[in-house]
Amino acid sequence: MTVETVELVEGDLVELTVGAPAHGGHCVARLGGEHGRVVFVRHALPGEKVTAEITELHKSWVRADAITVHEASADRVEPPCPWSGPGKCGGCDLQHVAPAAQLDWKTEVVHNLLTRMAGLSEIQIKDLGVRVEPLPGGPLGWRSRVRYAVDAADRPGLLKHRSHEVVPVDRCRIAHPGIQALDITTRTWPEASSIETVASTGGDVVVIPRATVGSAGDLLDEVNSAPEAGSVEVRELAAGREWHVPADGFWQIHPSAADTLVGAVLELLDPQPGETSWDLYGGAGLFAAALNGRTGARTTVVESSPIGVVAARRNLADLVGTEVIAAKVEVALARRRPAGPVDLIVLDPPRTGAGAKVVRAMVDASPRAIAYVACDPAALARDLKTFAGLGWKVAQLRAYDCFPMTQHVECVALVVPQ
Repeated sequence: MTVETVELVEGDLVELTVGAPAHGGHCVARLGGEHGRVVFVRHALPGEKVTAEITELHKSWVRADAITVHEASADRVEPPCPWSGPGKCGGCDLQHVAPAAQLDWKTEVVHNLLTRMAGLSEIQIKDLGVRVEPLPGGPLGWRSRVRYAVDAADRPGLLKHRSHEVVPVDRCRIAHPGIQALDITTRTWPEASSIETVASTGGDVVVIPRATVGSAGDLLDEVNSAPEAGSVEVRELAAGREWHVPADGFWQIHPSAADTLVGAVLELLDPQPGETSWDLYGGAGLFAAALNGRTGARTTVVESSPIGVVAARRNLADLVGTEVIAAKVEVALARRRPAGPVDLIVLDPPRTGAGAKVVRAMVDASPRAIAYVACDPAALARDLKTFAGLGWKVAQLRAYDCFPMTQHVECVALVVPQ
């Protein structure tokens, strides 16, 4: 009797031969052979033979954690963090993978998504030469923003994978040294449900406890215990400028990411003097400043976050020709605000991607080129498929390991009319 003829329950152990990596920080295996139910296995590597524990059941697929490795990959290493592994902290997906092999893993995932979701051929992908590139600094000590959760015993820690359960830790190994040096994990936090920490490239280190306890002892919805949300600012250094941004606002997490992504955008777009540009989902205006510095022409930021709008207006105030529109991107474009014509667009959407409406609106504006900055390659691939249906193509694509030890990868695509 095979495992597929037995009704599985969470906690069951199964023997698996592990296949290729997939988007999401796991590898794909099958129960009972090549036609069996799909298993998404964490803490494994391609080619390994493992015993895995079922953690989540669905009709046609399951999730599992590799708890015993019988035949290990040559790319397997001892995780540098003792809190990494099955049932432990869920913040890192790839601590068991050698750093060079992590780049191979992510490159294979990006290639697969471009084929399966964007509809690119193997020849097209080969011509793009996509290869995930490392950032300076190594795989540890890079994360400049860390949120600690607080458990019912007032102890801070990090969350398990796909869970609200808090794992008390001594320190986070991928956190910036300035954050690791804080006393966050050596004390209790009876009046907080979470603690935001920031170590900026400008040298600022900030701790922001969140939430408070009501009179009846019930934990209220998250409320910033600082005087006002967004009132704490940090300095960031990027694109040859000093930025003042809210500690709880958006900024790139890796210290080298902002300059790396700005460099890629400028290289791909090659802005020329006099060209107009839009910076959509523009945050504090990082890309807008870089574009305006090259073109000297009208540059428009569209941002929906109130604290992002305030930060952009403050940080771009010295740049002639810049404008910041406070609106959702899809609404702003539907109302033709910003107004065309436009030569260049930088698109840096949230993890869900831009979506068909935004893609169509950008194409209708007839820019010369679009630089798509994507924190999720799956969302990028979906949007590239939409672009292709409208007669546009991806001409170049860069990929960067802005999040070492995790499954995340940042991409920058140059999209142009065919």
